[in-house]
Amino acid sequence: MQLIEYPDAEMMMIDLADKLASELKNSLLVHDHASFAVPGGTTPGPIFDSLCAVDLDWARVRVMLTDERWVPEDSERSNTRLLRERLLIDCAADAQYLPLYAPAETPEEKLPELARALEPELPISVMLLGMGADMHTASIFPGADQLDLALHGDENLVAMRAPGAPEPRITLSAKVLKSAMSRHIVIVGGEKRAALEKARHLPPEEAPVSAILSGTKVHWAER
Repeated sequence: MQLIEYPDAEMMMIDLADKLASELKNSLLVHDHASFAVPGGTTPGPIFDSLCAVDLDWARVRVMLTDERWVPEDSERSNTRLLRERLLIDCAADAQYLPLYAPAETPEEKLPELARALEPELPISVMLLGMGADMHTASIFPGADQLDLALHGDENLVAMRAPGAPEPRITLSAKVLKSAMSRHIVIVGGEKRAALEKARHLPPEEAPVSAILSGTKVHWAER
């Protein structure tokens, strides 16, 4: 793990957007297309605001989420909604989006279909992840019902239900996260920095993010 510290979050978001854009451009130099996986939540929003205006061949970029809540796209809880509002606009409107949600009562009904669509994009070229104060990443939560499968199984996508999560989730597995060609985690604040340090000394069953720290660049600012 490489920890990169920044004097403030605004500078971190701009710098990280530049890094991600550079990695996508480099990937497109040697591949027909690049796959780009990103988190939902509020933290990456400023990164998306910068990245969407970058001049690169977005038509050859496949954008996907690292995880999604099993809610319709028009829900305020939808991570897809965030991407459509803040990333898949401006220059990045030309990118192809691969959803992790399809209309159905449960994620299990659509899991095979979504997994088939994901398969051609693996390994993911560039990945951005977040981390919760409980040391989860993507939707791989401590105490989740399919935690062992998500951490150690051969599946690429896993449906998850976790304590405190209001709806089912669908998440990239640790297998997919670890196979990404370039992997970044972005965190802000003292609480998450303390959680990161704790996770480094715990097994993935207690701190799922620890499963993917090796080889990952972690970007942190206090505020």
